[in-house]
Amino acid sequence: MIQREHLGSAQVPGGEELRLYKHDRDFMITLGHNELMSTRKWGSEVALAEQSIARLQDGRVPHILIGGYGMGFTLRAALAILPANARVTVVELVPEIIAWARGPMADLMAGCLEDPRVHLVMGDVGDAIRQAHNLYDAILLDVDNGPDGLVREGNDAIYGRGGLLDARDALTPGGVLAIWSAGADPAFTRRLQKAKFAVDEVKVAARSNGKGPKHVIWFATPALGGA
Repeated sequence: MIQREHLGSAQVPGGEELRLYKHDRDFMITLGHNELMSTRKWGSEVALAEQSIARLQDGRVPHILIGGYGMGFTLRAALAILPANARVTVVELVPEIIAWARGPMADLMAGCLEDPRVHLVMGDVGDAIRQAHNLYDAILLDVDNGPDGLVREGNDAIYGRGGLLDARDALTPGGVLAIWSAGADPAFTRRLQKAKFAVDEVKVAARSNGKGPKHVIWFATPALGGA
């Protein structure tokens, strides 16, 4: 029987400890007893990129913000379909996540962080959003297990009314705010609507073959006339 191998740990600033494991050929990152991400289940992370970009208006050269590198599935999916002159800003809070990507998971990374379209920022994606105005065509958020601060309480601010209004201001006209979650959250759907977003809540399979549990992605666009 193949044993799970502990490869490293990382303290989330203002939050809990993450652990990287390897089991046979698969990697997983856990928070306590919760498996936050795994190389066995990445279908919804790919959908986060593909379906967000598909919603953008034709003809634009997109500038995409990805909050949370994770294992890079969303970034690699975005790069596979974006034009050569697109821009992707990746904001990652935990330095070890990037060190693991360039270390034990270098084959999985497949050089995506070195792509000339990619600008890596180490820091809080909430700060990046607050500092932007009409800058991003799409904001893709996968920084927690859903719209709450499971990994760190500071993430709550991203999903509150103020954070959502900041995201609206950071988007270009016709832009898309996409938020990944392990499950549904009707209260958050209402919060998006109260922040004057038109909301499309989509269930997507966790696995690339369409099987396994269903995750949720909210695709939110600023409603016309929203204040």
